[in-house]
Amino acid sequence: MWQLIRTTVLLFAAMTFLTGILYPLAVTGLAQTLLPWQANGSLIKINEGKTASELVGQPFREPRHFWGRPSATMPVAYNGASSIGSNLGPSNPALKEVVQKRIASLLAIDRGNRLTIPVDLVTASGSGLDPHISPAAAFYQVPRVAKARNIDDRKVADLVRTHIRNRQFGILGEPTVHVLYLNMALDAMR
Repeated sequence: MWQLIRTTVLLFAAMTFLTGILYPLAVTGLAQTLLPWQANGSLIKINEGKTASELVGQPFREPRHFWGRPSATMPVAYNGASSIGSNLGPSNPALKEVVQKRIASLLAIDRGNRLTIPVDLVTASGSGLDPHISPAAAFYQVPRVAKARNIDDRKVADLVRTHIRNRQFGILGEPTVHVLYLNMALDAMR
């Protein structure tokens, strides 16, 4: 009996050391050596010492900036520790209500905009943290941003075009626009 208990305790200690200490240290060391930028959160320095992650959307709400997808994280928007989808299906009345409120809000802000509102401006991504929008969502916002900054629409649209990322390897995914990078370029234009 004591032999069995001793073997169990030793096996538990060995597995704890291997999987709880040695393995995490090895993976962390490899990540820091081979991919340090990614391992440290893909952090981007913004003006005035602010930092953001390339992988997490930011809560832009001023008319002079492009806006990303709505965040599904609560109570703080784009909180990586609260990453979760809403799990509401397309026939769920709660989702329909939230989307209708977002549409009404966009229509109130962009009164003269006659373009169709892209779906990614009124629905959250699966993680609720997506930093990208579709090119259609970016072009939808061009008139508002140009007006708020007193810049010609064509100049802002050209900036959007330069920030469109094509499909990975030409076939995977859809073209996207990284909202943070677009806003940083817009702020640098002045």
